[in-house]
Amino acid sequence: MSERGVAPYGSWRSPISSDVIVRGVVGLAEVVIDGRDVYWLESRPDEGGRNVVVYLTPDGRTEDVTPQPLNARTRVHEYGGGGFTANRGTVYFSNFADQRIFYLAPGGEPAPLSAETGRRYADMVVDRDRHRLIAVRENHAGHEPVNEIVGVDLESGEEYVLVSGNDFYSSPRLSPDGRRLGWLTWNHPNMPWDGTELMGCDLGADGFPENVEQVAGGQDESIFQPEWSPEGTLHFVSDSTGWWNLYRRREGRVEPLCEREAEFGLPQWAFGMSTYAFVSPGRIVCSYTERGSSHLAILDAESGELEPLETPYSNIAYVRAGEAGGGVIFRGSSPTEAACIVRLDPSTGLHEVLRRSGDLEIDPGYLSVPEPVEFPTENGRTAHAFFYSPKNRDYAAPDGELPPLLVMSHGGPTAASTTALDPRIQYWTSRGIAVLDVNYGGSTGYGREYRRRLEGAWGVVDVDDCANGAVYLAERGFVDGGRLMITGGSAGGYTTLCALSFRDTFAAGASHFGISDAEALARETHKFESRYLDRLIGPYPGRADLYLERSPIHSTEQLSCPVIFFQGLEDEVVPKEQAEKMFAALREKGLPVSYVPFEGEQHGFRRAENIKRALDGELYFYSRVFGFELAEPLVPDHTMLGAIGDPAG
Repeated sequence: MSERGVAPYGSWRSPISSDVIVRGVVGLAEVVIDGRDVYWLESRPDEGGRNVVVYLTPDGRTEDVTPQPLNARTRVHEYGGGGFTANRGTVYFSNFADQRIFYLAPGGEPAPLSAETGRRYADMVVDRDRHRLIAVRENHAGHEPVNEIVGVDLESGEEYVLVSGNDFYSSPRLSPDGRRLGWLTWNHPNMPWDGTELMGCDLGADGFPENVEQVAGGQDESIFQPEWSPEGTLHFVSDSTGWWNLYRRREGRVEPLCEREAEFGLPQWAFGMSTYAFVSPGRIVCSYTERGSSHLAILDAESGELEPLETPYSNIAYVRAGEAGGGVIFRGSSPTEAACIVRLDPSTGLHEVLRRSGDLEIDPGYLSVPEPVEFPTENGRTAHAFFYSPKNRDYAAPDGELPPLLVMSHGGPTAASTTALDPRIQYWTSRGIAVLDVNYGGSTGYGREYRRRLEGAWGVVDVDDCANGAVYLAERGFVDGGRLMITGGSAGGYTTLCALSFRDTFAAGASHFGISDAEALARETHKFESRYLDRLIGPYPGRADLYLERSPIHSTEQLSCPVIFFQGLEDEVVPKEQAEKMFAALREKGLPVSYVPFEGEQHGFRRAENIKRALDGELYFYSRVFGFELAEPLVPDHTMLGAIGDPAG
């Protein structure tokens, strides 16, 4: 074994470069099963972020279903999801460019089904008996988009409304005999994790709803993933006990199937999510989260017994089950294995990987495995995070030196960090920079009470938890308390900017399409989130004072450390003006500040070259702030305005 070199933290040479991270990497999501046929969705950065429907052939090969330039991605709720389905070999999907529904029959060419109206479609299901699609439709013709559940004739493309009148709809699910329909609905100011209603109805001879009734849910109960069992019993996930657990509606009564302090549901930021499926009428394969990690199990619907299925994965999503013998399909990942599509035989526990998100194999000598951390925070509470210590088999730091710490604040904010292998985290740790990935109060995976900590306290609780987590590590001698950084995207960018503006814990930070003006967000954002802040901050404009008080753009006089901004120029969730105003204000103040705009990007970066530029740009920025030499010298991006030490700085 060669002798380890000695170099300062941050200066270690790493094989995990930004080029390696984006090369051949795909995002994996939305498993769909049609009989014994298996499909999933791949997001490909090297194709400009195009979403491709992929088919698993009977002999185990994969084939692209949707050819260039088609992009199977819907914009319903802006975040999309549920953008395709399949029935007897024909695939139906929403095309991103025009948002029309297309179909592709076996051996045929893609053809449009819906008219060119600007409407958007998601969560499609085929109603075979009536030769139609049932889908969530979002119509942008008026002042505020109108959401409905519609039928779309599979021959003519004619559309007609089945359910309307509320602000939002999701998860239309048809019973196996085609005679009943279930769906979720909610109204402003609720988000789907606050309060939803599960509705059900009979379908009349004309295919329209009859005898509509509320099955479960309400203003303070969140329902997730309604699903019919093979014999026609409606199942769903509810957090009525404070945890998202499984229930069913049988003989007019709602029955719990498994009551456990665990989360069988997820925040419905996108359509098409699934945490459980039926392997037989009385047996349900399900994933659930305890203390930040996922588990897979078989639930006996009669006894309530939960039988664990051993897998190497600590993050499990998009759970589906095929016909008898078809196995269970899901997306799995772990601290040492990136996301992959997996098929598992529940009778034997044997599994096989059908598709990996990339061919990047990280030598264990460069791999930092996360450690769950619980730390004290405000008001005597405990918060959660995952700590990644620096790891590089080729280097050691000089005696007595402590590593800098990069605190990561996840987006949402109603979301969660997981232990899934993220090469972007390893990018930092393999260079000698520690990472703390924080599940601040308001995160999911720890029950409804923990999720509700953020109500009325966004920009306070999340900031306290990120700052207290960093201080906790510094006080215990794990990291250098003088070199604390914070980074985040979207809502995580807001937490980052609040932490830099309203606390003195951090010495630098990076905002990726982050919110700097909460009032502008309340006024200008899209329908799905337009009342989200009512719970997180307060009703607007009634509590405009809180929005001003918690908006970093109005408190630049309190911000006194370097910041870098990364922003998509076509972002409709957080418009570019927010980053540009913040950049201009800090630059006028004379602070070291940089701004990197990305043409053609929306909310989140999907193109390989931009993912690479954001990673390298942030590392370059910190190296200039803290004065450590990079093992691989980086040339500042030509779009990086105001980089430290450059002419624009």
